[in-house]
Amino acid sequence: MRAGRDCPLDYRLPEDSFLGEPLFDCEALYVVGGLYGNRQALGALEKRLAAEPGAKAVFNGDAHWFDRSPEVFADIEKRLSAHLVLRGNVETELGRADASAGCGCGYPDEVDEQTVEWSNSIHAQLLKTVHGLEGMAASLAARPPTALVSVGGKHIAITHGDEQSLAGWGCARTALAQASRQQALAQWCATRDIAVLATSHTCAPAALALDRCAVINNGAAGMPNFDNGRYGLVSRIALKPHPAALYRAKLAGLIIEALPLGYDHQAFVQEFDRQWPADSPAALSYRPRLLDGTLHSPHSALLAGFSLSQTLCALEGID
Repeated sequence: MRAGRDCPLDYRLPEDSFLGEPLFDCEALYVVGGLYGNRQALGALEKRLAAEPGAKAVFNGDAHWFDRSPEVFADIEKRLSAHLVLRGNVETELGRADASAGCGCGYPDEVDEQTVEWSNSIHAQLLKTVHGLEGMAASLAARPPTALVSVGGKHIAITHGDEQSLAGWGCARTALAQASRQQALAQWCATRDIAVLATSHTCAPAALALDRCAVINNGAAGMPNFDNGRYGLVSRIALKPHPAALYRAKLAGLIIEALPLGYDHQAFVQEFDRQWPADSPAALSYRPRLLDGTLHSPHSALLAGFSLSQTLCALEGID
């Protein structure tokens, strides 16, 4: 197995993963993938939830990554306990005795080898943190990889990668842009009565609305995703629109949105630098993105059926 490239066999999701009764029904759902150990982003999300009583949040994996400090890691875990928490490849490999899969990212060939090596090194450092926290590895390993919930009676399938694999890249922009992939997703959703598939994993947001179903990939809640500000992104699926949505689609009575998560950038970078010095793998791999964002505009995430909202409102207070 190539660490960071190949996925373990148990990453395959069972065929019945999204069958049965939803765990709960709500009027507003936040799906939070890729928090990546950003406590400031978590604080921003908590404020969002406090302002919307009755809304529920599901953390769909990779809540940890930059939280090398045991204190930071444990604090995030404590705060996540109020929500439904799934495991992504990060949590899965941190909870596994065998380290042969490395970070478990399942990087495709177009990702350069240096990036893969940095990710495996970050995972190795984070594994030391987890081993120093009693019972933490078992707790992470025990988390489910998927969840089926509902919003206004419509079924929402939630996982980290795609509908087939915990670390699948089938919900990346390039994959979702393919007509054959769209047809396969439409059939998959129809046979399971799924209105929305909510994912993350790829670190790059993507949104696709078809005739009877939609896919929304929030990219990263704990890192900048675009070229227009230092903010994370979360998915929101609700019966009513949110005034701060960056882009949205309407489908079967649901509003499917991406919300910017404006966090305290200075405090986050200071905490990041304390944990990851300049020559560390996390600093080399991620610090430029944390400071400058990416080269992609929000429009790049929109594949079909979604449209940009009022960005001045959406980005208010974001530096």
